[in-house]
Amino acid sequence: MSVNTQPRTRESAVAARSVLDGFRRRPWAFALVLTVALLAGNVVLQPAFLDPSHWPVLLGTLAPLVLVALASTPPILGGGGGIDISVGPLATLVNCVFVVLLIPAGLGSAFASIPILLLIGVVTGLVNGLLVVVGRLQPVIATLTTFFVLSGMSLNLSAVPTAAPRNWTTDLARSVGGVPGGLLTMAAAAVIWLALSRTPYVRTLRAVGGDEVAAFSAGVNVAGIRVAAYVVAGVFAAIAGIALTAVIQSSESSLATTYSLIALAGVSLGGTSFAGGRGGLFGSFLGACSIFLLQEMLSATGVSPNYVQFVYGLLLVIGVILASLLARTRSEAAR
Repeated sequence: MSVNTQPRTRESAVAARSVLDGFRRRPWAFALVLTVALLAGNVVLQPAFLDPSHWPVLLGTLAPLVLVALASTPPILGGGGGIDISVGPLATLVNCVFVVLLIPAGLGSAFASIPILLLIGVVTGLVNGLLVVVGRLQPVIATLTTFFVLSGMSLNLSAVPTAAPRNWTTDLARSVGGVPGGLLTMAAAAVIWLALSRTPYVRTLRAVGGDEVAAFSAGVNVAGIRVAAYVVAGVFAAIAGIALTAVIQSSESSLATTYSLIALAGVSLGGTSFAGGRGGLFGSFLGACSIFLLQEMLSATGVSPNYVQFVYGLLLVIGVILASLLARTRSEAAR
């Protein structure tokens, strides 16, 4: 006696399509599910993982990962193949400048150093934006050029790690006035983005990423919007450099490639489309949290650190495949 499996197969297909459609409407949903699952796994492996006394250290370590992911997001949202792979070396350059140049020069106070470090981010972002918009270089080529320049500058400043004396970033790795320092650095980027969201900029950036021809026809300054996206990325990367300094309390020029890869993997997992126009900082935040929690889990299970780069690449591939599936579902739904 044969069993008709066609209705069951059809039901499975409908269920799968429904799940994909849910992810399409909420592109950050996959990263949220992954974050919750990894958090649960860490709690099982390390029962004291969520002990409130550990939160400042955990958030301090998380902050640089989140901030480089946030930095990569605005250029990607702007479309046109927008991507910034220089956020990693920019963060490490800010770290090296602060430890090797500013502190010895007597400019290590928060009031003196923060404007200088943020200015480095602004200038770098502006250069990237102009290379892409005015120089008409492919974004990956333009930011790869900047990647090598910034990496070389960091290596020249600090070929070997230089320990930093106690400074105002020291407390950012723990607590400032009872508030975890990592939460403060991440909140700084969030406040900047929320302020921009109060203006037409973020909405216009998404419109440019979704359809730049339509945006241009509507009178939008597409070039200016995209240049500004790289500037915002530079500012976020500079804040990431400050957060990185808080954690390691030394100069470290060798982390440039690692942080650039983490940034792209976080954005990809967070559901931001590399085609532009879809996604956002919340998804990138969740994507970076997933990476951090996976790192913690690998460490707790004794996995060799040599596999970490492999895991970053694997997560990036998973995110790209998921984004492709969601884009296909979206196009089918639009027919």
